[in-house]
This record gives sequence, structure tokens and C-alpha cells, in this order.
Amino acid sequence: MTFSINRRMAMISAAGAAGLMLTPKTSLAQDKMAPALPMAKARGFKLGEMDIITLLAGSAPRDNPHGIFGINVSDDVFAKVSAENFIGTDMAQFYFTPTLVRAGSALILFDTGLTAQGISAALAEAGHKPEDITHVVITHMHGDHIGGLMADGSPTFANAAYLTGETEYDHWSKAGNEGFEKNVKPLAEKMRFLKDGDSVVPGVTAMAAFGHTPGHMTFMLESMGKQLLLMADLANHYVWSLAYPDWEVKYDMDKAMAVQSRRRVLDMVATDRIPLIGYHMPFPAAGFVETRMDGFRFVPVSYQLMG
Repeated sequence: MTFSINRRMAMISAAGAAGLMLTPKTSLAQDKMAPALPMAKARGFKLGEMDIITLLAGSAPRDNPHGIFGINVSDDVFAKVSAENFIGTDMAQFYFTPTLVRAGSALILFDTGLTAQGISAALAEAGHKPEDITHVVITHMHGDHIGGLMADGSPTFANAAYLTGETEYDHWSKAGNEGFEKNVKPLAEKMRFLKDGDSVVPGVTAMAAFGHTPGHMTFMLESMGKQLLLMADLANHYVWSLAYPDWEVKYDMDKAMAVQSRRRVLDMVATDRIPLIGYHMPFPAAGFVETRMDGFRFVPVSYQLMG
């Protein structure tokens, strides 16, 4: 299987841009901020006849990562695993990475980041405007995924159809959640609901991966015999969640179900050697997964996928 970077988008990524740092709190937030890091905001890939672009809509540091990840393991275990992977225990850098997919005539945006300004800036890096988007797919309704849906009370993506999981929408519509009421509810009449196995467009299939939220969805992309998984928040960190799938994450709403989903989906992509994009993986958020002992290892993209 081949999976190659689109040459135009590789040039955009190489050219880079000033980093976009966003400070609003999200479901993965802590208060303390560290200095901004310069980062590119768009990176393009090719999957068969599909064009795929990951969009860095924001990045921010969070302190006390053990208060978020591995909350069911001791400080000593957390420190040992962190040291083995060359990462400290005092902070984590979070990435907020919506994905843009061109499939035929459809231009599909998966999730919208923290703010309309952030996602609009990232789209501009990819050569697009919000009005270009034909479909907006929400994998789940945490604030860092729905925050860009509305701009000053109006839909950011004026020409788009909106899709999300039926189970997910039903939960948040009854939760009294401020983010839902502000950003999702105004779009209710434009919303189409998905169940496990439903298609967004041909070649883009919803796959239930409940646990992080009640109706959290991943999406399988398929074109010309090739596959790529958009895993959303199935795993929120390449070590403290993906590599150790049994480690509980503070913001997983059903922690036991989230563990089951992680193991099931990660085992599938590792066995079938399917590349994936993860919303919170280090930008450009794409890579592969292999089994390692009782867990997994994330292998980020590099030059081997260019061409």
C-alpha cells in the first residue's frame, strides 16, 4: 500500500508559517501556558484519488499531564514510561488538527477546532475559504471540535451540509452543554445523522468508537484499494494514550468503553497496516501503528510517504 504526500501541500508545509496558539480552555485544558512554538498549519497527502490535508487549527501546552492521562497508574509508572519515551512529566503540547478531504466533488471538513478564526486561518494555509466546504463532519462534540462551527452568531461554513453521529447528537442535545447550545443547536435543521457503517460520501464510512464520548465516531477513507483512518480522539496522546491503551484518560466519559474501543481499532490498523490521522497527534498528525508488547507504538509520517 502506498500513501503519498501531495507535492503542492508538501511545499506549503515546508515553507511554514508563524504558529497559531489558541488560549481558550477546552476539554483537554489546564490553565498554565508555555511559550508558543512555530508550526506549519497545513500538510497534504494523497490516498488513491482522494486529497487529504491536515490543518493545524491551534496548539497549546498543558501542565500536569498525569492529571489527564494514565490517571489509573502511579506517579512512578507514569514517570518511568515518560522517561523511556524522552518526554517530561511537567507539561504536554496539545495539537488541534481538523482534516480536510476532497472526495470527488465533495470538500469535507472533519471537526472545526476551537474557534472560527483558527480553522479559517488553517484553511487559508491550504488555499481554501470556509465557503468552499461542502460537508462538515463532527466526530464528537467536545469544545475543541465544535468551536469553529459558528462565527459571531452565524455559521462559519455557509454552504455546507452538517453530519454527526446520531447517538452523539442525542446525548448532547439533552446535556445542557453551553458549547452545544451555542455552536451545534443553531445548525440542527441542516444536520444529517450517522450510524455505524453509514457513508458521508462514497469512500468515507462512519465507524463507531464509543467511550471518549457516548457517540464518538472514527471514519475510514477508501480510494483505489487504499485506506486511511481518521481516528479523532480515540487516543489523545501518542504515548500516554495510544501506546498504553489501558491507561485511563480524564476526559473519556466512559473509561472502560474507551479502552475497549482503543484496543479494537488500534489492533485493526496495526494488523492491516492502515495509516491514520489523529486529532491530537503531533502535527501533521498522520502516522502508522504497530503492536509493541501489550500495547502499541505510533510511527509518525516522515519522508517515506513523500512522492
